[in-house]
Amino acid sequence: MNKNLIVIIVLFVSFFVNAQNSTGLSEINKDDLVKNVRILTSPDFDGRLPGSEGYNKAAQFAADKLYEIGLKFAGEDEYFQHLTVEYNKIESPAVFKTIVNGDTVIGEIGKDFVLRGFTGSNSFTLPVVFCGYGISRPDLYYDDYADINVKNKIVMVFKQNPKWKNEEQDWGTNYPREKSLVAKKHGAKGILFVSLPNDAKPQPLIGSVMHGEGEQPIDFPQLHISLDAANTLLSKTGFSISDCQTKIDEKKKPLSMNLTTKAQIEVSAIYEKNARTMNIIAMIDGSDPRLKEEYVIVGAHLDHVGSQAGLLFPGANDNASGSAAVLEIAEAFVKAGIQPKRSVIFVLFASEEQGLNGAKHFVENWKKGYDKITAMLNLDCVGYGDSIQVGNGLGAPILWNIANEIDETSFNSMVERTWNGGGADATPFHEKGVPCLYFVTTNSYDHLHLPTDKVETLNPVLYEKVVKLAHLTVMEIANGNYVREEIIK
Repeated sequence: MNKNLIVIIVLFVSFFVNAQNSTGLSEINKDDLVKNVRILTSPDFDGRLPGSEGYNKAAQFAADKLYEIGLKFAGEDEYFQHLTVEYNKIESPAVFKTIVNGDTVIGEIGKDFVLRGFTGSNSFTLPVVFCGYGISRPDLYYDDYADINVKNKIVMVFKQNPKWKNEEQDWGTNYPREKSLVAKKHGAKGILFVSLPNDAKPQPLIGSVMHGEGEQPIDFPQLHISLDAANTLLSKTGFSISDCQTKIDEKKKPLSMNLTTKAQIEVSAIYEKNARTMNIIAMIDGSDPRLKEEYVIVGAHLDHVGSQAGLLFPGANDNASGSAAVLEIAEAFVKAGIQPKRSVIFVLFASEEQGLNGAKHFVENWKKGYDKITAMLNLDCVGYGDSIQVGNGLGAPILWNIANEIDETSFNSMVERTWNGGGADATPFHEKGVPCLYFVTTNSYDHLHLPTDKVETLNPVLYEKVVKLAHLTVMEIANGNYVREEIIK
């Protein structure tokens, strides 16, 4: 080989390696990302339910990691920013049995039923009543409870609302929690939710947390049951659960009925109204005398939905993947010796699944002025899928174009410009006028809130690309190559 050519190749390789090192890209790799996801999804952390010992262990792991990296404390208590949330730990036993003509079928947790995150504790065997969508809105000329007595019975209802509306108004029961309160108000002792059977892809039995508004009835069991279990309870009526949805949707009228079948339910849960949890916050000070008072926030939620009576919901993609990504980006900054002009704040939010509580708390307690937050970048469900989505391309188009240009140069994995609005933990920032980006992957929700959301389902190659794209985007913004824009709402 020509000696001059060898020299050129060596110089090119050296330049490429140095460029990788200077940006910190060489510090980001799929093996480290997957390793930290594996730790965060371990049984020791018990599904990272906010307020639980498992979540506290995960938060301490993250704090220890940030300390090891060498990042500055930025919480009120070193790395921790404390807040209170509702907490409901579902313990053993968790029993669901269907009883038809005296024959009992024992349900398997995770296959035939799961508990809603806000379930109460109780034990009983009672008749079951089908009450359609579980809506009581006489003002909209629709009431599933109008002509049926549900007192001291178990109510079975569709988990979702109708896709049609009366009077073009919202049904007012947007969360299963609120439907539970309606059922309890009418005298029911417990509730069984069923996914809409006629959807192209009916929702599976997903774990949940305490999302929605209203009281917490501590003695009111709330289950999500399978379509097969629903059909077993309907077996004496001559209708399938699909038939029921079809008839209601066609006529836009209730189809409530006593089922002459029973269910046995036993649930044990520990409820606390004011459980203590925490965000984890670290910081790199900006190097520019002027720009250091401007901030780039890189965040992800650490929490997931916990476990149910020994059934673990690991939350690998949602959102151990985003949490590990934030830690990896922070480490890349430090190891590469990157000294950004703007200050960079790394946050792992608590209680996203419960209603963005950690992000809301962070925003509510931000004292430096929202105009000082140049941008917020959120990573949520970035561990598997087919391609990269960067949300809020319509709300912050200049910011979005930075990510897009980086992608076109280095990865070529982004899909077209995506939605307007923050999304998930970016939402409270967006509402304050902060330009936001939401890094996620396409088709990333196949295992959402399921026991199958394990580290083995990850797509490590794509995962690494997303994190590198986010990292380079953070660098561009932090180094002053972006002037904060007015967002489009």
